[in-house]
Amino acid sequence: MVHNMPRRRFGRTELQMPVFSCGGMRYQYKWQDVEPSEVPAENQENLEATIRRSLELGINHIETARGYGSSEMQLGWVLPKLDRSKIILQTKIAPMDAAKFRETIEKSMAYLKVDHVDLFAFHGVNTGELLDQVLEPGGCLSVVREYQKQGRIRSVGLSTHAPCDVITRACATGEFDYVNLHWYWINQFNWEAVREATRQDMGVFIISPSDKGGRLYDPPQRLVDLCAPLTPMAFNNLFCLSHPEIHTLSIGASRPTDFDAHVASLPHYDNAAEAIAPVLDNLNARLTAFHGSDWTSKWQDGIPKDWEALPGGVHVLEILRLFTFGAPLDLTEWAKSRYNLFGHANHWFPGNSAADIDAAAIREACAASPFADRLPQLLSTVHAMYGGIAQKRLSES
Repeated sequence: MVHNMPRRRFGRTELQMPVFSCGGMRYQYKWQDVEPSEVPAENQENLEATIRRSLELGINHIETARGYGSSEMQLGWVLPKLDRSKIILQTKIAPMDAAKFRETIEKSMAYLKVDHVDLFAFHGVNTGELLDQVLEPGGCLSVVREYQKQGRIRSVGLSTHAPCDVITRACATGEFDYVNLHWYWINQFNWEAVREATRQDMGVFIISPSDKGGRLYDPPQRLVDLCAPLTPMAFNNLFCLSHPEIHTLSIGASRPTDFDAHVASLPHYDNAAEAIAPVLDNLNARLTAFHGSDWTSKWQDGIPKDWEALPGGVHVLEILRLFTFGAPLDLTEWAKSRYNLFGHANHWFPGNSAADIDAAAIREACAASPFADRLPQLLSTVHAMYGGIAQKRLSES
């Protein structure tokens, strides 16, 4: 194992967390449970090689979920070959009926072939209602507390795509030791939740910074040029890690070489803020040149964060984010992939597109925005730019 992988204290878990984590949602054979005999030998060999490469690099946080199909089972074929004491293992399970939840934990442990997990997360706590379900007396959290007393679960957290106010409320309960959430350069909506996690001494794990952060594994040339001499992926990694409140970034590796581009950013780790400063200047200058300084500094102002309160459930704030960053940076494929999830990904990516809007109602609902009069036409323009074939989440593909 490489011992110069930077590590950060993962909040009150007291774990020394590598700044990159090995996410287990892309190397498995299928997104559904399968019979062991169905897994091709070459797929399992690739998965094992990916885990071994991760550990060689010092990335000893291995993260998976019951919702990742065959991932837990296949990982469980590898773990007995490794030194368990050197691995930080995390799995996640969605909230459900307490009895079923207990059965599902046992299923996860059996698949993983372990007697304990270091980190357990409630998976997809994406709404206030799901948070309440976790916290209700006799519910899922009560079950997890039993496993903690037995030593089979060490620390408990939540993994969430929820709006910032829900995540902040979850952190403020003091019930969770860490949180998995989205936060990176093109999506800084959740900063208040990160701050609350810091106040609660929680670990902070960033979900999918390279994919949801702009499909940075396949960046457009304009973004490449703006980020030079860094790569877009290195810039985004360093942007996140320049904030001490952030502890680890997920790498959804599908093969051993997927770690290379991330590790290549580490020579700048000790001077991350200095390294990204000229890139930030370039990016902000591009946004201003494209949109004007007024839009660039005020596009979020006055837009209701509660998309359900908006006419037709149109997620205006998220649509404007896709436009603000997608158009000037040529992030067309990223913006399309996100936009066409509207209406098809339930609470994982909520709200509706601008396919059918009531212009007068949108204008009235967003009257506090300095751009209220422009919004209806702008939303229609974005739909024309990015609207297309409905997308499914990766787990539903």
